[in-house]
Formats: sequence, C-alpha cells, structure tokens
Amino acid sequence: MTAINAPEPVKLKKKDFDAGIDVRWCPGCGDYSILANIQKFLPTLGRAKEEFAFISGIGCSSRFPYYMNTYGFHSIHGRAPAFATGLKSYRPDLSVWVVTGDGDGFSIGGNHLLHAMRRNVDLNILLFNNRIYGLTKGQYSPTSEVGKVTSSTPMGSIDSPLRPLSVVLGAEATFVARVTDTDAKLMQNILQQAYEHKGTSFIEIYQNCNVFNDGAFVNLTKGDVKRDAQLILEEGKPMIFGKERNKGLIFQDGKPAVATIGENGVSEDDIIVHNPSDPDPTLAFRLARMDPPDFPVAMGILRKVERPTYDDAITQQVIDAKKASPDKTIHDLLHSGDTWEVK
Repeated sequence: MTAINAPEPVKLKKKDFDAGIDVRWCPGCGDYSILANIQKFLPTLGRAKEEFAFISGIGCSSRFPYYMNTYGFHSIHGRAPAFATGLKSYRPDLSVWVVTGDGDGFSIGGNHLLHAMRRNVDLNILLFNNRIYGLTKGQYSPTSEVGKVTSSTPMGSIDSPLRPLSVVLGAEATFVARVTDTDAKLMQNILQQAYEHKGTSFIEIYQNCNVFNDGAFVNLTKGDVKRDAQLILEEGKPMIFGKERNKGLIFQDGKPAVATIGENGVSEDDIIVHNPSDPDPTLAFRLARMDPPDFPVAMGILRKVERPTYDDAITQQVIDAKKASPDKTIHDLLHSGDTWEVK
C-alpha cells in the first residue's frame, strides 16, 4: 500500500549533479574519484538537487561545492562544521555534507570538528586525507608522518601525526568509517549507510596527491599488497583478510592480534566478529589505530551507534519555548515587559 502524500522519487542522473564547469584539480588527483562517486551516489536517493547542500572550508578538497550542481558554500578555513551546524539546525529537512581536508579539518578547524562530533549534528563529513597541504604547495600537515621532508620541514617533520579516526572516536562520534579513493564499491556502500545514519557521520578517505605526496598510501592500495594490507570490515562477519583469506583478528591478552587460520589451533570460530553497533568504543578505537606491518589497515564502517542529535534537540527546544511563552506574535513580544525611552 502506498502511503498517502508520500513524495514521488525524483529521477535524476549523475550528470544532473555535475555543475558543468572546469574542474581545477591537478590531473590524476584522487579528488576526481571522490567527486565522481558522490555524483553517482546522490541520484540513487531519489531527492531533488535543491535538497542537498555541500559546505567546505579552504584547501584543494574544499573546491568541491563548485563542482556540484546543488546548494553549496565555500566558507572560511576550518569553519565548515560551524556553518553546516547552523544550516542543519535551521533547515533539518536538508541533507547537509561537509567536505574538508586534513589541514583544514584537523589543524585550523580542529576545534569546530570536535564539537560537531560531540553534539552529534546530523551531518555527513568527508575528510580528504592526503597527509599534505596541497593547495599551498606541499607543506606538512597534521597527519604527515614523522620524518616527512617538505618545503616547510626540509630536515623532516618532528611532529607526531594525528590519527583522525582516533580523534573523532574520542569526541564520541556515532558513525566512523574509512575508505581509499580508489575503492569505489566500498565507498558507495559507506556513503549509503552514512546518509541513512541519524547523527554525524565521519568518513576518512585516503586520497592521493600525485604532485606533493604521491604514493602516500601505495603500501595499502597496490594490487599485489592490497589484500594483505587492508581488512575490509563487514557487520556480523569475522574479521578475515589476506590473499589466501586465511588471516584474521583474534583476542590475545585482551587485545586484537593477527592469527593464521589453521595454525596453532586457530579456527574461523576464533576470529572476532565485527559489531560496529557495540556501545563500547574500545575495539573500534583499536581498529582505527592498526597499521602495517604488524596489522592490516581497517577499512569500512568501524562504528555505528545511535544517540540523540543536536538539531533534533534544538528544534524541540524551540517548539517547547513557543508553547510556554505568553507571546504568540511579534507584536506581543515587542509590547511585553519593561520598555525604556532613550533621550
């Protein structure tokens, strides 16, 4: 039975979300893949272009709204989450997306990003992480590795890098995922679940900068190492990986460890089953911090839990305040209380 007054799905195609202007990213930049995936994904939702808004800060990634045929706002450095929070609070009907880079989101805008997570605003945040400042010609960023030689660190960076997923999990993020710019299938799956999630979804996208940090993630993405270097997380399934599909994560001394199925008495039944909805974030935190060569890098949805959202709460407060107020019109408000005459 069809619901009365249910809106008809809007039939659009990928090209309908293309702004039709020259894209000014460097040839070969990973941003192209992310843009194409978003433009391919949005038509599947059956919503009008006017119901989407993309908001960015500053950086290569933040040119994104120009290339989308939706509403968009290229805001100021690091402040995209603040602008997006304001928009979503006033227009909860919109699907609001934030596009940010590792420098924009975790250096200049670190404070704003944390509070979006803490508040659980119903936003979708895409972090383009290429571990470099590309727009300003290749300075090291908050996610660059120790020893990174750049124009601003000619002797190598001595800063310990931030781990974006550890940071957002610490800020109580309710949806946390990671994917590479070259894995279109996994990215489409994550985008769908992020869109359906009520609250802040945070997706870290490992993205190549072929001019200033080429090959930053090649140890994860090359065809001959990918299956040993990545653990693709699937809800309700054991965490198995490897070319031979014979490696997996087990608990050892209370911590995840890599084991080979069939060796030392380890069977598939011993492999940890992925549960992103576990209210305890401990395992998600450990998954977020796994690195080669001892561990594979966890890809997919690490955490997906429910919590009240900021925009719902503020909407309810406005409703309650109106009900409780004796002033029902602007006229009532302007003529209530004490007044003064300025002379």
